[in-house]
Amino acid sequence: MAELTSFGYKAGNSSLHRTDARFKILCIIVLSFVSLNIHFGGLGILTVMLLGAILRARLPLLSGFKELRYFSILLLLIFVARVLSSGGPPVFSFKYFSVSTQGLFDGILVCWRLALIVVLGFIFVSTTPPSAVKAAVQWFLKPVPYIPEKKIAVMMGLILRFVPVILNQARETSEAQKARGVENRRNPVYRLTKLGFPLLRRTFERADDLVVAMEARCFTENRTDPELIVQKRDWVALIAVCCLGVALLTVSGF
Repeated sequence: MAELTSFGYKAGNSSLHRTDARFKILCIIVLSFVSLNIHFGGLGILTVMLLGAILRARLPLLSGFKELRYFSILLLLIFVARVLSSGGPPVFSFKYFSVSTQGLFDGILVCWRLALIVVLGFIFVSTTPPSAVKAAVQWFLKPVPYIPEKKIAVMMGLILRFVPVILNQARETSEAQKARGVENRRNPVYRLTKLGFPLLRRTFERADDLVVAMEARCFTENRTDPELIVQKRDWVALIAVCCLGVALLTVSGF
């Protein structure tokens, strides 16, 4: 039996857990914009602050990064593509490929920025209940005309609840394949096929079971949502994040 995934809500009493979900979303938007427009010095400061926030909230840092190990493959591909596509004096050449110092810096910079955005998402998901996320999304979309804010909010809540289920299912399928010696096969396409198809089939089966259960209980999007209460610390957190963003952008010469 696979252990529970760390990529999900973790109950706690830290300042991050108590912050209003709407303000968390605004803070993520600000910090994401900042991280995409600052350089190494600012990224280092932001990284230290995010790691401090994770430790203060007592989130599973190591297991959380372990859950995101597959994202590192995407970052590696982005890094290689950036290195090979950037110009500048080459420091290493091999036939049709050349690697320049500028390419290395660009690759590290882009991957660092994307990694910080993923860490922000990890912090948000780990400290915010799905019901609060649903209520916050519904609150943001309510003033927008011709948009069914309740249905979209329900879909967002279901997505957040289903991500840990999919990750657990992937771990169970991987362990089952290892027990059958599939990992000893050298063909990566064969291993990927043996992992991907059972995972997709079981994920769709769980989704069908969920739909049947919701229909059997006459589920509708018109439900009582948790009350979102704005407190002084929420405004203080948002103002602090905005000031930090301005400072980092100013230092980076934005």
